[in-house]
Amino acid sequence: MSQQQIPVIVLKEGTERSTGRDAQRNNIMAAIVIAEAVKSALGPKGMDKMLVDSFGDVTVTNDGATILKEMDVAHPAAKMVIEVSKTVDSEVGDGTTSAAVLTGELLKQAETLLDQKIHPTTIITGYRKAAAKALEVVDSVAEPVDPASPAFKKLLVDVAKTAMCSKFVSSAKEGLADVVVEAILAVSKDLAPDTEIDMDNIQRQKQHGMSVAATELVRGIVLDKEVVHSGMPLKVENARIALLECALEITKTEMTAKIAIHDPESMQGFLNEEERMLKSMVDKVIESGANVVICQKGIDDVAQHFLAKSGILAVRRIKKSDVERLHKATGATIVSKIHNLTKADLGKAKLVEQRKVGNDKMLFVEGTPKSAAVTMLIRGSTEHVVDEVDRAVNDALYVVRDVIMHPKINYGGGAIEAEVAVKLRDFASTLEGREQYAVRAFADAIEVIPITLAENAGLDPVDVLVDLRTAHTEGKTTFGIDIEKGKVADMKRTRVVEPTLVKKQVISSAAEASQMILKIDDVISSKGKGGLGGAGEKGKKPDREMDED
Repeated sequence: MSQQQIPVIVLKEGTERSTGRDAQRNNIMAAIVIAEAVKSALGPKGMDKMLVDSFGDVTVTNDGATILKEMDVAHPAAKMVIEVSKTVDSEVGDGTTSAAVLTGELLKQAETLLDQKIHPTTIITGYRKAAAKALEVVDSVAEPVDPASPAFKKLLVDVAKTAMCSKFVSSAKEGLADVVVEAILAVSKDLAPDTEIDMDNIQRQKQHGMSVAATELVRGIVLDKEVVHSGMPLKVENARIALLECALEITKTEMTAKIAIHDPESMQGFLNEEERMLKSMVDKVIESGANVVICQKGIDDVAQHFLAKSGILAVRRIKKSDVERLHKATGATIVSKIHNLTKADLGKAKLVEQRKVGNDKMLFVEGTPKSAAVTMLIRGSTEHVVDEVDRAVNDALYVVRDVIMHPKINYGGGAIEAEVAVKLRDFASTLEGREQYAVRAFADAIEVIPITLAENAGLDPVDVLVDLRTAHTEGKTTFGIDIEKGKVADMKRTRVVEPTLVKKQVISSAAEASQMILKIDDVISSKGKGGLGGAGEKGKKPDREMDED
């Protein structure tokens, strides 16, 4: 046997490898499958998905990010599409379904070009130029808005309503949009220009019972806790708040300890000493002048009794995030040792009161001086409804924040996508070589948004697309699909308003993900103990064959 005929085994036994066109086809197919899964959830007439996890917990939603997060996928390319959706959600809070659908469509168009023997690198270069041009077009047709104008608040309400019109809560979007805008304006009014709006200052407290319309804004912090002792006051005005990180309890020994007691007096003395130590802790609170105690850990029954006798309101076992929120809002210092508590450590609030919300009792801390903290009490008839309302409100909060921080808007209903498609086709004719095919493919792909909106609303996508293209060719840049009337109309008049920031993020994230997937021409899957891509035997890293560009 000659030297050239000797087989060289580089990869470990059981390793799977697909190369070239097969690898690209598999990756593209996986991404398209993910896009198709969320496609029917896009737009005001989109359908909901019921997701059941391994524990049997049910989620009913049409929020793209939630659907993709709950889906348990194994294919690495599919995971990359899910990452796109997560990125869009964390950056701008909305447009997650659009990003996944657009990524899938860009890859579908790229597959057609690959079948025509156009090289992946040419397609990637064309897509990169098309994405840059698309972002330019979005910026050029965007309308700047003036945060100081009287109409700004109404515009923010329109933006919030547009974000929620595709959700389950669309019937109650008027009231919810007002609550969302009030919440964002409350926490942003004292901020310096170009300062990031801290979304942690807007707490969301979910409570099922009553209708979605009963969702309200509380100007303060709501703790899902009740007063620890029935003898304590349930309402304290002009509260002086002690914020404790430590427990008002006797610390147990860390090691196993035994105490030998031989007579009843010693036993009584032991118990008296425990009571005296608790009394000294409470005396320290009284000495500081506090009339409200909020404790991150436990409060002993004896300490509760002494606090109640002194007319001090106390709650215990508060979440660390709530303690930090109270610290920011009331100005209270978080005290980790009770004996270090002084008057200077106390925070202030105009009112601390326990109220009944549904079947539960909650503590309301209102009138905080240091920073504007607000809480949204989210209501709904069942737990699933409340969760979906919470997801809709989260999207609305983020889009309103986006417009305040980057005051530019575009019009929805597929208007901006249709405009980008028209401009990209003009741009393609200025390019030489095969890149113009890729730019045209990008233009065709971006039209998947208006097409899907029309399909989900039961309209004829071909007729709608022809009308939409005609309108934009005539320079009607704000024309999109009016889902209610079933025809192309001016979105400026119907007030379907979206932040420019969201549109730009969707286009750039989808373009980058599709380029990354197209660039892969070799997939090597190690089948070690760690499963797909896991380690081989005895924790060794799998052998890999590296391809150079």
